[in-house]
Amino acid sequence: MSRPALHTALRTVQKVRDAGRGALLWGYEQRLAREVRQHGKLPRHLGLILDGNRRYARAAGMQRELGHSFGADKAHEVLQWCLELGIPAATIWVLSTDNTSRDPGELAHILGLLEREARNLATDPRIHANRVRVRAIGQHDAFPPHVLDALRELEEKTAGYDGMSLNIAVGYGGREEIVDAIKCHLSRRAEEGSSLQDVIAELEPDHISAHLYTAGTPDPDFIIRTSGEIRLSGFMLWQSVYSEFYFCDVYWPGFRRVDFLRALRDFQGRDRRFGR
Repeated sequence: MSRPALHTALRTVQKVRDAGRGALLWGYEQRLAREVRQHGKLPRHLGLILDGNRRYARAAGMQRELGHSFGADKAHEVLQWCLELGIPAATIWVLSTDNTSRDPGELAHILGLLEREARNLATDPRIHANRVRVRAIGQHDAFPPHVLDALRELEEKTAGYDGMSLNIAVGYGGREEIVDAIKCHLSRRAEEGSSLQDVIAELEPDHISAHLYTAGTPDPDFIIRTSGEIRLSGFMLWQSVYSEFYFCDVYWPGFRRVDFLRALRDFQGRDRRFGR
């Protein structure tokens, strides 16, 4: 056989193998989906730490901004997966307070994506058909006005919805959230005329919980972090006291539905005892 003919034959064999692997993966994904649905136990509140955009871009030889763009597209996919399964609440961590000190060009690109995605969600038929209430949580005072306007419009258009609750954690840090909650509680009690001694004597954990960014949403029972990092990095420090954690090696833009289903199946196999 001539060399060109040999190369053609090898490429044909590789295509057949790739198609076979794709069919096997699709079949495995369908089986996982059936198992997850049949089990029935799903998180009431799913936390997602979207990590690895820049490393994904670096590994693929792309500009880092493309990694963030692909990450934004992936968040749309995961929202669809949550809606299909009927997960009641989800919080996705898009930008941390630490991230706001990154290179100005990179930060501007991330904020531009945030504005674009907020405006897209405000008109997304899935959001309105499923009555998804969307809130942006975190510290946003330093964001450009056009970004704040987009976030405000999204929140206003979904404020009356009673379906899935979607929190977008942006400019978010767990320590900052706790400090803000304590400040809010102290201010409220001062307005009521309480003395500092009275506040100290009466302080309960529920008083802090009532002023967290996620107040009104159940604490997350399951938190997934992509990229292989095994830490929370400040994500919902107060709320995650009884959360189950799942750490996935894949970078966020490469997170597949099969990875999502594997994580949920793992959650379904755990026995949550809450210290009992």
